This record gives sequence, structure tokens and C-alpha cells, in this order.
Amino acid sequence: MNLAAIDIGSNAVRLLVSEAVPYESEVDFTKLSLVRIPLRLGVDVFQYGSIGSEKAEALKKCMQSFKLIMEVYGVERFRACATSAMRDAKNGPEIVQQIAAQSGIEIDIITGKEEAAIIYDTHMKEADLEAATRLYIDVGGGSTELTLYAEGQRILQDSFNVGTIRMMHGSVDQPVWDEMKAAVKRSVKGLKSLVVIGSGGNINKLFSISKSKSNGGLTRVDLELFLKELSGLSVTERMHRYNLRQERAEVIVPALQIYTSILKWSNVDRIEVPRIGLADGLIRELYYQ
Repeated sequence: MNLAAIDIGSNAVRLLVSEAVPYESEVDFTKLSLVRIPLRLGVDVFQYGSIGSEKAEALKKCMQSFKLIMEVYGVERFRACATSAMRDAKNGPEIVQQIAAQSGIEIDIITGKEEAAIIYDTHMKEADLEAATRLYIDVGGGSTELTLYAEGQRILQDSFNVGTIRMMHGSVDQPVWDEMKAAVKRSVKGLKSLVVIGSGGNINKLFSISKSKSNGGLTRVDLELFLKELSGLSVTERMHRYNLRQERAEVIVPALQIYTSILKWSNVDRIEVPRIGLADGLIRELYYQ
């Protein structure tokens, strides 16, 4: 069975097509295609409150292209979700209606809590961490989603308007940053052996360029060293030294600031990087439904 997920984020728009094949008591999900377009809807939304006509037209063309790709792959079911930028855009619902009329793709504008839950549930199906106390951090262009699980229950599941695109444009208010800090400190208080798990394009890229041998993760020292080095480089220098796309080179420092801050607030020295994201979660959700 071929399934597809469309993730309309604040920084990029992604189409993931996967083949789901049951094997005994498990299911193998094999990626057939991944298309990523750095539309940066958040640049318009976080500065002006709505998606401009140029980006709106580009998004519509993306959806039409994605529809054709899904037809070629014989996709049986798909789901399209939009996150922080579309949540905040005054004209978001209008654009969603126009896309549905033009391409037949119906987009769900999901809440930050639903976004966090999908990512959390995805990793739970992939990992043997049932007894672990764990904090999931997903950093996007428009928001950071946090889910904390301990003693058999979710202690924290929330979304904060702290994202890389917002930070680039000075659109993160100090009270929101303070609110996220307080939520983390309050939630982890008294917890022992906390496992921190990161998702998002930036932490995946950092793990790749680190060539880390530490069994699927990065230390806080690793991230702090990256932050110090990359902060001292221009965007062009980051692109050249680490073979980064321009849009990744621009947002990687704000992402590091978020991840290192949360690790510090949590008093944790390491972050696991399982390379999961919203699109992976949507694929699995479609299959199990």
C-alpha cells in the first residue's frame, strides 16, 4: 500500500510517499519519494500576519505538483497538514479552500498540541522506551512542540510560538520564551534519568554533519560548540564549510539556540536524534487507521 503525507510548515513544504508492507507482527515503511520545497510561508506571516500573493501562488503550484506525483505513485491514501504559519495566517482558511478547489487536496490546519502528539506517537511505535522518562522537542520555523512523558502519563504536551523563522525576524516575544522556559523547568522538576529526543530538519542536519559516533545522539557540548562556531560565521561561510543550503544555513543558529536552551533548562547533557518528523507520523497514522 502506497501512502503519502504533506507537511506544510513555516520553513518548508514536504511531500513524503512511502510504501507500507506488513511483515509478521510488524509493518515496514519504505520511503519512495521525498520532495521538499523551502517556501518559507512564515516569513510573510510572522511579519505581516498573512501569506502574500506570491507565496500563496507558489503553495498552490506545489499542491498541484504533489497531486500529480501522488497519482504517478498510485497513492491510495494521503493526509495534508499545515502547522504554525498557516495557523497564524489571517488568510490561511481562504488559501486552504482555494487549494481544495484547484487540486482536490484538503489541508488540515492542526494545532500545536496535535502536531506534538503525532510526532510523539510515531516515535513510540519505533522505539522501546515504554518505561523511560522522555522529553520530545520538535523545533520548526514557527513553533517548538514539547511532549514530556513520565510515570506512565504525559506531564507536558504543548506548543510555543518559538521557531527559527520567528527568531530570524525578531518575532519571538520575551514572555513567550519565558513561558516555554518555565514550562520545561516546572515539568522536569524532580525527574530522574530524563531522555531528551529531538526532531526537525535542523537537528537531523546537525547530527549528519557532526559524524557523531555516539549511538544516535548529540551531546550538549556538541551543540554548544556548533552554536559558538556557526554564530561566528556568515551565512555564506556556513554554506561553504558544511555544504548547507542557504535556507538551512540561515535557520540553523536559531535552532541551536532553542535546543541548547531546553537541554540546559532540563539539566540534560544529551539529545537523541531518531530522524522522525510530522510527515513520518502522518504516514503511520494513515496506515493504522
